[in-house]
Amino acid sequence: MPTIDVQVHCYERNHPGRPWHAVLAGPPEVTGPDMIKAMDEVGVDGGLLVSVYTMYKWDASYAVSVQNQFPDRFALIKPVDSNDPKVGETIEEWAKMDGTVAVRIMFTPEVSTDPAHPGINKVLATAGRCDLPVNLMARGRLEQVAELARRNPNTTLVIDHLGLEQPMKPPAPKEPWAELPKLLALAPHKNIVVKISGACTLSHEPFPYKDIRQPVGRILETFGLDRCMWGTDWTRAVNLLTYKQGVDAFRAKDWLSDSDRATLMGGSLSKIYGWALKKN
Repeated sequence: MPTIDVQVHCYERNHPGRPWHAVLAGPPEVTGPDMIKAMDEVGVDGGLLVSVYTMYKWDASYAVSVQNQFPDRFALIKPVDSNDPKVGETIEEWAKMDGTVAVRIMFTPEVSTDPAHPGINKVLATAGRCDLPVNLMARGRLEQVAELARRNPNTTLVIDHLGLEQPMKPPAPKEPWAELPKLLALAPHKNIVVKISGACTLSHEPFPYKDIRQPVGRILETFGLDRCMWGTDWTRAVNLLTYKQGVDAFRAKDWLSDSDRATLMGGSLSKIYGWALKKN
């Protein structure tokens, strides 16, 4: 079973041709070849390439260019603007492009907290018709996600980064799992799945971060492995651990079985996003 990272980022250095809107934690530049090199060094076969909202907002052109260069290694996820009256057309056009597997809503302050908001529900409904999961960066707003899931039962909603606050630099939050019950409460909604991404950044221990195993285990048990996907959120996590550590923490032989690891680190992702990666 191929190993697939559920969330990675690539971006160029800031330049006038594709200027950054803001700075995200990470190296000055992570090109497609840079990310491929990092993956190859640790035996990761593919990744879901999420266009970086902080830097590029709604412009996914750099991520698209990387996927075009490495179509056998990356699939694409694009942030969309739920306040844009034409967001439905944007999603329909995105769905027609090769290599695209999902869209994403960033629950920034500009995004309504109303679960009945027509723009948000338009995103979810359109994505559902196009067979695209919707990734939700929704920490602090998981109750809203529950109602959105109820309103859109035919759309797969993907909770980014465990639905929890994650740091950009050390230290980890004092009580990083305080809101875990809110995430677990979403499990009855069968159209909700969870990215176990960036989990290592919540550890108060050095590698292999054994203190995350109990709370992560609760998520796996509550949602089931087929609704959970491993990932690193590379490059955001670069100030807290290496890419190798983020991978190897989940490969530890004293934790997950081989079959569970295969499901969590690629198998469930392939089914949820409909993206099959064949290992050479």
